[in-house]
Order: sequence, then C-alpha cells, then structure tokens
Amino acid sequence: MTRIHRRVVRRLTLQARLMVAVIGMVAVILGAVGLATGTILTSIMQQSLDTQVKEASQLYGSPDDSAADILKNGRQEVGTLLVLRGQYGPTTGAYVAADNNIVELSSSQIESLTGRPDYDSGRVDVSVDGLGDYRAIMTGSSSGAFVLVGLPTSEVTETLGQIVTTVALVTVGGLLLLGVVLAIIIRRSLRPLSAVASTAERVAAQPLSEGAVRITERVPASEADEATEIGRVGVALNTLLDHVETSLEARQRNEERMRRFVADASHELRTPLASIRGYSELSLRDRTLSENTESSLERIQAQSLRMTELVEDLLLLARLEEGHELVYGSVDLSRLAVESLGDAQAAGQDHHWELELDEEPVVVAGDTGRLTQVVANLLANARTHTPAGTTVTLSVTRDGSDAVLRVHDDGPGVDPQVRDELFERFARGDSSRARKTGGTGLGLSIARAIADAHGGELTVDSIPGDTTFTLRMPGKPIDPGPAASEADPSH
Repeated sequence: MTRIHRRVVRRLTLQARLMVAVIGMVAVILGAVGLATGTILTSIMQQSLDTQVKEASQLYGSPDDSAADILKNGRQEVGTLLVLRGQYGPTTGAYVAADNNIVELSSSQIESLTGRPDYDSGRVDVSVDGLGDYRAIMTGSSSGAFVLVGLPTSEVTETLGQIVTTVALVTVGGLLLLGVVLAIIIRRSLRPLSAVASTAERVAAQPLSEGAVRITERVPASEADEATEIGRVGVALNTLLDHVETSLEARQRNEERMRRFVADASHELRTPLASIRGYSELSLRDRTLSENTESSLERIQAQSLRMTELVEDLLLLARLEEGHELVYGSVDLSRLAVESLGDAQAAGQDHHWELELDEEPVVVAGDTGRLTQVVANLLANARTHTPAGTTVTLSVTRDGSDAVLRVHDDGPGVDPQVRDELFERFARGDSSRARKTGGTGLGLSIARAIADAHGGELTVDSIPGDTTFTLRMPGKPIDPGPAASEADPSH
C-alpha cells in the first residue's frame, strides 16, 4: 500500500499536492476542534441535566400523596418523571406528557425503574418503555420510602445532534470554500511556472541539431519577475535560451565557414591535382623511363585520381548543403533501376541480382543524374560489403504518394555499433563490411545529402541476413514521359 500511495502522489500535479496537503491539514484541525467542542458541550449539558435532576429530587420529600397528584399540583417541565412510595402507602408513578397532561406509569414501567440496583451510585441513565431514555436519581429512607425523579435526555441528545450536524456542515462548506480559494491562489501563483513549462516544451519541439536555428520563444516578461521564486525560474530560462541561441548562431557561423572553406579548398585543389595527373600521364609516355620511375609515376597517378575523387565528393557535399547542384525534371525510377541494376550486375557477377518493379512506372520529380548516383552507390555498397553469392534485390514501389526504392541483401549485415554513424562522412564499417576498394568513405553521406536535398529520406534497417537501404521520395505521381532535364552525375 505504501508503494501504491507513493506512485499516486508522484502522479499528482504540484497544484494537486499543495491542495491535498493544505485541505487535509485543515480538515484534521477542524475535526479535532469539532471533536473537542462536542466533548466539552456534552460534558456541560450532562452536568446541567444532573443538576436539574438533583434539584428536582429535592422538591419532593416522602409525601403520602400519589405521584400523579404531586405532578398535578406542581409546575414541572414536560417529560418530568416521578415515582413515589410512602412509608405505608403503595408505589405510584407518573410523568408530564407533551400536552402537560399527567400520565400515570404502568406497573411494568415502575418495576423497570425501581428494580435497578445501581441507584446507590447516584444518578443513572435508564430506559423506560414507551418513553425513552431518562437521567434519574433516587432518594429514600431506612423505612423503605423513596422518591425517584427523572428528566428525559432527548433534549440533550437532540441539541448535541444539531451541534454535530452544524459543525459538520460548516466544516465541509469551509473546506470546499478553502479548496476553491486555494485553487485560485495556487493557479495564479504557479502560472509563471506553467509559462516556463510551455516555453520549454515549444523550444524542445524545435529542430536544433542542424541548420540555421533561431529560438524566438521566451517566457513572457509578466511571468518572469525576479522578485518571486518562480519568477526567477522564468528569468533563468530566458537567460539560458539567450545563451543557447548565441551558441547555436556561433555554431552555424562556424559550420558555414567550414563549408565555404571545404568548397573553396576543394575547388582550388582541382587545378593542381589535374596538373599532377596530367604531368604523370605525360611522363608515363616516355619509353626511356626506368622500371622504378615508371612504377612511381603510376603510383602518383593513382593517388592523384583518388584524391581528385575525394575532392570532388567534398565539393559536391558542400554544394548540396548549400542547396545547389540539383537540376529538376521528371525521373522514371523504374527505368533508372533497370539501368543501374544492369551496371551493377556487370560489375558484380559473383552476386545474385534481382529486380522487383510495379506494373506501372514510378515517376517522380528530381535530378536524374543525382538519383542515379544514389542508386549506383547503394548497389555498389551492397556488392563491395557482402561476400560472393549474396542475393541483392532492387525494388521500386509506390506507397501512397511517395516513391520507395529499396536495396536489400542477405549478407552479414551492418555492425550495430556503427549503424548510427553509417551516413556520416568517412564512416567505416566492421570487418564484415570492410572497405575493399579505394572509395573515399563519402558515398553514403552523399547519397543521404542528395535524398535530403530532394526532400526525401534515406534509412537503413539491418540484422544479420537482412539488410535494407530505403530511399523514400515524396510527391504526387507524375505522368511517365521523357525527362525534362537529365543532369549528368558529373555536375
């Protein structure tokens, strides 16, 4: 029960906790006050009743008249009960009815009153058939005569009941009023905290990981008052958001400077690399070269080609991130898949290649050359990172308005430790997907950048024996037809 109680308390809001604590404490205090008041009033009223009974008993000695005659001659309160037995006479009893008439007691009622042995202890509570509860006192003499006087306790009981009811109603009403007042006060007091939470939620919903980011959300000035504890939280959050926005702007400026540097450096490196490659090709035409010199020149030429490829890839990434390098037109993904699979099959004859297409061509708006580069990269990735005999399946389907291209293989899969970084620049897989070619390690980065530039998405799902790269392109279907513009991958 304790654990359940703690869980319930943890799920309550701060406002609910404060209300439960305050109302609960006030209820306990009011209950204790009511109980103490009731106890004191009960004691006072019982003492008053005892005094009245005692005073009434002293009005009667040991008369020889009957109880009815005595009550008729006196001015007793309604409900007064009297039982008499003289020294030589019979036992008689009577009481004053509600209409002030004197009614005699029956013999059974008299017997129930006089047959109690506890009158010696003083005033006792007795119950009379047909009349109710009474507080009675008996005085007598050694000769056997006695006087028994009683007053009803119903008035005390009714008064106490009214008091208890009144106290209970006032307590409940006071607690309800307290709850309403507390709800208003706490809600107004916690309004700055709610503003802080709302602001934090809106900021958390903003994409802050990349791109130009500007955090315009702030806690309203009316809810950020340094004079209050909660207001200081709003001030602190605004200060924090200012620092975060400044840091994000600095990060964006650094990224833009780095991107421009990479683009400029890549552009500038193309000329000397072309010169190195040209001079090495020219030198290799000299038949008088020694074997070592020729080998060195071939090595220089191979490395210059690899460096040229790296520079071109870096330049392409920088331009894609700047929103350039795309020439849109109508792209038939089904036809593109057929051509790309044919090229891959020729390059990887030790693999099994399969093609799955919809009956209708899947046509999207995009850059033909860049999308061809993406598909070729995914097929080459499946070929170079899987062993011989692996089955690679290329499929093109339409999912609603989206075009979906998948490259699936039943190879060893992607190492889970590098799966999250697979699309990062210069990412390397484990031994199961070790680099077998002179690739730059930028292929998947470029593929995702091209997908992002088209407003699409490139993802991977991989377990041993089941790896799928999925390219999802958004947009409505386009009527098949000749491409409006087909950009060469070298753009």
